[in-house]
Amino acid sequence: MIRAWLTQHGFVFFLTLKRLISTPVTSLLSIIVMGIALSLPAGIYVLMQNLQVISGQTADSPQISLFLKLDMTQDNIEKVNQRLEENPQIQTIQFIPKDGALQQLQQSAGLTDITASLMRNPLPDAFVIHTLENSTEALEQLRTVIQSWPEIEHVQFDSVWIERLNALLDLARFAVLMLATLLSIAIIAIMFNTIRLQILTKRDEIEISKLIGATDSFIQRPFLYFGAIQGLAGGATAWLIMALAIRTLNDELVTLAQLYRIDLQLQHLSSADSISLLLFSAWLGWLGARISVASHLWQIEPK
Repeated sequence: MIRAWLTQHGFVFFLTLKRLISTPVTSLLSIIVMGIALSLPAGIYVLMQNLQVISGQTADSPQISLFLKLDMTQDNIEKVNQRLEENPQIQTIQFIPKDGALQQLQQSAGLTDITASLMRNPLPDAFVIHTLENSTEALEQLRTVIQSWPEIEHVQFDSVWIERLNALLDLARFAVLMLATLLSIAIIAIMFNTIRLQILTKRDEIEISKLIGATDSFIQRPFLYFGAIQGLAGGATAWLIMALAIRTLNDELVTLAQLYRIDLQLQHLSSADSISLLLFSAWLGWLGARISVASHLWQIEPK
């Protein structure tokens, strides 16, 4: 039973491939159009993923400044340092003693006379930490925890750039979703029209198949395979277009990377994302064929 089912589907699969090869120009043009349509939202998605990586290289990781109370002893400082080291969210820790902070202040232009007139050092000891996560929620939660420590006077961090980056990424995600939806509808419409033309050209063959007792699923199968295979080929074309574009851009980014002294190499889709692209494109082709078959095949009845 299973062997017969596999044999039938294998026969239809190779028959569909033969049909695609028999009309190379038409098939190639359809595949290229679908590939270009799919490469646009996929390309924006790739650029968005690379933007997250590049932003982590060009900008410092989220920085939080911890200002201790003025009457803190060395034991208090060591306790704070130990707590910071035990926190898995913290990447690096830098201790800035109040004497060192005063020296930096004295070296600042225009402040030498002011600092020299001070009777005592008014600056507190401080820690500067960098975190692994850059989400505003995680940073706010960490700030609240550290602020509750008895040795801490004030916790400060600048979240403006994080909010701007997250806002840009959210906008990019929305643009990808909108563009992918519109172009997916266009691909379905292209496949719908392609299958409709095939049904019209094979009208006599379909009528004969129905006369000899062929089931609807048997008649529909070649058209569904045709749509899925052409959609899969369109996804592969989109993948190749992005690979070529990324390779070209990487060649042009060499000079810019040297100026900023960062590894400015755009990365292609991951294996999981590549498989998702191919499966999604095959599903779009199948869906367009399925809608077209459901709309037109029932109208053909043997006379």
